[in-house]
Amino acid sequence: MLKLIFSITLLLTSALSASKAYAPNEDCKACHTQIYDEFSASMHANTTPQKDPIHNAIWSKHPQNKKFQKYGCGKCHTPTAPKMSIPTMDSKLHQEAISCAYCHRIKSIKHHAKSNENITTDKEKEYFGTRKLHIDSPYHSIVTDGNKLMKDGNVCIGCHSHKMNKFKLNVCSTNIKNEMDGENCVSCHMPKIDGTVSTLHKTKKHSFHGFPGSHFNADMLSKYVIIKAKKQTKSFNIKIENHSSHSLLLHPLRVAVLKTSVKRDGKIIKLKDEIFVRVIGHDGKPAMPWKASVTLKDTMLKANETRDVKFDFTLKDGDEVNVTLGWFLVNPKVVKKLGLQDDKMATKFTTFKHQVFKF
Repeated sequence: MLKLIFSITLLLTSALSASKAYAPNEDCKACHTQIYDEFSASMHANTTPQKDPIHNAIWSKHPQNKKFQKYGCGKCHTPTAPKMSIPTMDSKLHQEAISCAYCHRIKSIKHHAKSNENITTDKEKEYFGTRKLHIDSPYHSIVTDGNKLMKDGNVCIGCHSHKMNKFKLNVCSTNIKNEMDGENCVSCHMPKIDGTVSTLHKTKKHSFHGFPGSHFNADMLSKYVIIKAKKQTKSFNIKIENHSSHSLLLHPLRVAVLKTSVKRDGKIIKLKDEIFVRVIGHDGKPAMPWKASVTLKDTMLKANETRDVKFDFTLKDGDEVNVTLGWFLVNPKVVKKLGLQDDKMATKFTTFKHQVFKF
């Protein structure tokens, strides 16, 4: 009986959550051709378990999947699909992922202790933008006034602010105030690039909709991390300055690595890697996000932090120090446990920034 009541409640909740209709991404393609291509290759368009092997590996172990058959991740990963419904490849609403229409219809954000909530407009053809001047579109209206979220870049914090689990551990967090010397989520992760915003309204530049991040187009963010080298008498230091308002990497699954070597007389001398990581766990052992109760270790480069990495190595005149800062999307120590040892994205080392210093 209880199972029947739960099933009916879930169906009713799903029906209510699916009451809003959102235009499919394909509808945007005709006018926003370049933006559509950028979006299609981004993580926003590929957040479902069927399109993201790393997310699928975590989701396959989640108790909501194994025991309760409800997709709590859908609040952010598939927001236009019925609430809590299990994503499938043949479900068009799920595979729209974080759709164009969804993001551009966010009118406000409710702040909650566990995680925030996006509130979208009920008007199907009402979209919010950042530009002050727009021509009328035959397909939708554009509202630029009255939506401060779009203008100040805070439209992202409905999903990208924080995620608190049942143990009140903040599993993944940015800076909710979004303060960074005039920069914000949008200005950093949607920088202006060449190309028109629309075929109906020609512009020289538009906001990049490929959303640079740890998966793709990371080089577009490299200017926010500065690397310097300083020679000492019997050692040298590599200084890393993080000028962003959040940690270098946010998800506890990620691992950043500083790889350093010295080229001397044509030979390469590899020095010890410096690891930046945040490990969450329970009872002293690493654990999945829903099981973790504490942070066991945190050496990740923090917001606005400058980190000095010392190498006890005496440099000589003519030495060349090669420095590479990058990351693994999945900690190599857990790749096999997640069944991702053959996945290129999970095992690939992404070079974020490479510099050469000559002495």
